[in-house]
Amino acid sequence: MKKRLSLTLLLVLLLSACLLPQAFAAGTDAESTNQDYATVEANIYQINKYGNILLTIGADSLRKLGYEPGDIVLVRIGDSEMEMPIGTAYTDADSGEPLCCFRTANDGTEVISLGINAGNLASTMGVAKIRTIKATPGYEVVWADGLDSSVSVSVSMAEKQGYADELRMHQTGLVRSNNREDYAQLDDEAYANFRAVNTTGMGTDTLFRSSSPIDPALNRSAEADEALLKALIRTVVNMADTQEQMEKYADYGLTHYSQCDIIALSMGMDFQGEAFREKIAEGCRFMLSHDGPYLVHCIEGKDRTGFLCALLECLMGADADEVVADYMQTYLNFYGLEPGTEQYATIVSSTFDPILSRAFGIDSIYEDDIDLADCAEEYLTGLGLTADEITSLRQKLSENYGGLINAG
Repeated sequence: MKKRLSLTLLLVLLLSACLLPQAFAAGTDAESTNQDYATVEANIYQINKYGNILLTIGADSLRKLGYEPGDIVLVRIGDSEMEMPIGTAYTDADSGEPLCCFRTANDGTEVISLGINAGNLASTMGVAKIRTIKATPGYEVVWADGLDSSVSVSVSMAEKQGYADELRMHQTGLVRSNNREDYAQLDDEAYANFRAVNTTGMGTDTLFRSSSPIDPALNRSAEADEALLKALIRTVVNMADTQEQMEKYADYGLTHYSQCDIIALSMGMDFQGEAFREKIAEGCRFMLSHDGPYLVHCIEGKDRTGFLCALLECLMGADADEVVADYMQTYLNFYGLEPGTEQYATIVSSTFDPILSRAFGIDSIYEDDIDLADCAEEYLTGLGLTADEITSLRQKLSENYGGLINAG
């Protein structure tokens, strides 16, 4: 009996010795703290016109220390600090929320860009304001008192993989290609994200939206330019470029686009910012003083374009379902994303609805007893448009150009 117990004890001790390192390692992982991840120091390399802050270090500096998408980090810039998750595109955060973005630059390197999805981080953190100017690049950075690009920026771990579940929800696996052959199922207009906005109350073929007909970055400009000729576009609201930037695009003077009446707004992505609101008013007044058909575009024809088109759709009487369907058509054109999917619902609830709802001062565009036409009118009134101007805008947008286009 004693011999049997001794053998049993020996086996237990041996098994414990084998498992002890694994158990200790597991306990160490479970109890690891944020102090296990070194704080990274950097400076500001650039602030772009959207208020995104590009750091002087690359994403590899953080990756080598164990930082990865899904982590939540604490960012300190001067005396200001903010927690934000790490992602790989600003759409990895809800509209209005910050993100530490590991994104790939044009040269293939992975950079760190701090920003707010549909917002202005530099302004929000009190680092700098962005002021629009006529000269290239169309904006200038006005630093806060005592700050410049040498201000210390630190990134430290706040919660390891604390955003992992949310990140999986945001990263839908959607990829846009800029190769025409990848969209053989689409005609040229859909490939260019060009379409008429024919929602309730809107005149037939009066308002159109598109990706850029002049910026070649998406390889869609030629198709968009051809489409605007067929639509007999007269007036263009360009939300992306300055006049100088437009004229620098290759063969700009040879495009049909260049023959239109164009306002170059060079807008940022801070949908709640005063500069953005002022540009919306400027664009609407330009439409008032010019005849349709009208084209609204930015680069993709998705977010800034989507906001202005949704505002005008609501003004003319469209309901939430119509406005959402028009906005999400871009996701079908670019990504093949169909209605009814989880990804579709996520984009609506985390991006489009919050942007428009915040502008209107409501909880959701689907809220009961909400009159979106009244919301749009109040928004425009808040921009300084008079009642007569709003009435005239409605009249302009209700005119029908379908017969003119068909005759052309």
